Amino acid sequence: MNYKVVVHREPKGGYWAEVPALPGCVSEGDTLDELQVNVREAMAGYLEVLREEGRQPEDIQVLEIGL
Repeated sequence: MNYKVVVHREPKGGYWAEVPALPGCVSEGDTLDELQVNVREAMAGYLEVLREEGRQPEDIQVLEIGL
């Protein structure tokens, strides 16, 4: 399954990301490549905990809207 990830640049360097469909699932990295690895790991852990608890991810939709 694919999830949308929102990436934020840190003013002092590096990046952090959040996964809107997985509330509270965030990660960080010094580079975009490192962030990608770290956020995948965070997502896998988040989903594993949900499975262990017999729960499913929330049904959240993320829209991309242009102006």
